[in-house]
Amino acid sequence: MRSSSLKSVALVAGLTLGAALVSTSAWALFDDPAKAPDMSKVAPANPQAATALNAALDAVKEAEGAAGDAATNPRAKLPAAAKAAYEKARKSFDAATRADPNLALAWNGLGYTSRKLGDYKAALAAYDKAIELRAGYPEATEYRGEAYLALNRTEDAKQAYLDLFAVNRELAGKLLDSMKKWASLPG
Repeated sequence: MRSSSLKSVALVAGLTLGAALVSTSAWALFDDPAKAPDMSKVAPANPQAATALNAALDAVKEAEGAAGDAATNPRAKLPAAAKAAYEKARKSFDAATRADPNLALAWNGLGYTSRKLGDYKAALAAYDKAIELRAGYPEATEYRGEAYLALNRTEDAKQAYLDLFAVNRELAGKLLDSMKKWASLPG
């Protein structure tokens, strides 16, 4: 068993969340492309950033499709096709951040792909930048919580959950599910 304090937080939070989960505007840009936001609301004005961002989003869709069990099982090995697509997406997100350093969505995507590739240090730096650019960015906060779990930084993961619970119960529930899965993993 992992941390009993994390389990306690997860249990209390789960009971608190219960029926309180509310539908939010589409947030699952990377995990569920069908729920992606209207790109006209987040698209960069810079054409180079827009091209790189679109290429990155296409590569993420490809990676998610190829990920198989690795998409939901933290112990599953990432298939080669998914890894290659995540690397392609990461390069495109990086290009988008260079073309438009103020594009929080691209920084969040850079963090997401870095995390999926196991580069947690780069992921956390990118999530921090996304949150700096867009205060309280719920998606980046949730994904950062996932990275904290992978690094066994339970106190930081709990704080991410509490931050999310205050602003986005749906994403808080998603992070809570990840926390429960993480807590049930052996050693």
